[in-house]
Amino acid sequence: MKNWQWIVLGILFLTTIVLEFTVLADYDSHWWNAIPAFYAIWGFLSCLAIIYVAKFISKNIVKRDPDYYDR
Repeated sequence: MKNWQWIVLGILFLTTIVLEFTVLADYDSHWWNAIPAFYAIWGFLSCLAIIYVAKFISKNIVKRDPDYYDR
């Protein structure tokens, strides 16, 4: 990624954290809303799960011969 993309990603992350503690601080309709930064943590863990599931699928389920495209 380019430097400006990292900067935009960091700004979005910080904005999300600030909104989590300000706007959603008094919104407790579900038990998980009482956990600080729950949605940021949930999103991060979900991204990790997607990455590792994709790696598993590519290595174990969608196997191709090394010369698949040379035929």
